[in-house]
Amino acid sequence: MTAHGTRKPDDQRALPVLGAPTFSLNHRMSRLLWIICWLIGARWTPPGWMPLRRALLTAFGAKIHPTARVRSSVRIWWPGHLEMAPHSSLGPKVNCYNVAPVTLHGRANISQGAHLCTAGHDIDRPDFPMRASAITVGADAWIAAEAFVGPGVHIGEGAVLGARGVAMRSLDPWVVYAGNPAKALRNRQPFNFETFSSSR
Repeated sequence: MTAHGTRKPDDQRALPVLGAPTFSLNHRMSRLLWIICWLIGARWTPPGWMPLRRALLTAFGAKIHPTARVRSSVRIWWPGHLEMAPHSSLGPKVNCYNVAPVTLHGRANISQGAHLCTAGHDIDRPDFPMRASAITVGADAWIAAEAFVGPGVHIGEGAVLGARGVAMRSLDPWVVYAGNPAKALRNRQPFNFETFSSSR
């Protein structure tokens, strides 16, 4: 087994391309329990019930700061692979496919319908094994509506990925990107939020 519960590619008992499960039975049962608990305990909750949703995520192993915001309609594959810093946000209907870890730094904002996808498949192997790599979103970065962030991508501090943009490579800090594949449009004016906040 790998660290994320997937079977090793050389395990001939498990060939997902032929219909075998990609993940171990224990892992699948743990995720089933998580899905049921989220549906019963959080999916129906109104916007202001952030503390309940944070508590449920924390109970399943997520590292969630008390000021982080998670909407009830998000889809989180596995809470144990999620870390959210102060005032970071997962917006409505975000798909957080965190087979590998997803880390959101301070005030990172993931807008509605965005997809954080940490896993894909090795298309050059006949057994089509899963490959997973962590995603990090830097402080004050913004992933706009329905954008896609691929496996192993690091979104730099203050970077912006425009609506429906596709980032399959890391984005530089304080640069605005858009399109498929994402291309740099212009620089963003850097700022220090702590300095800004203390001056108000």
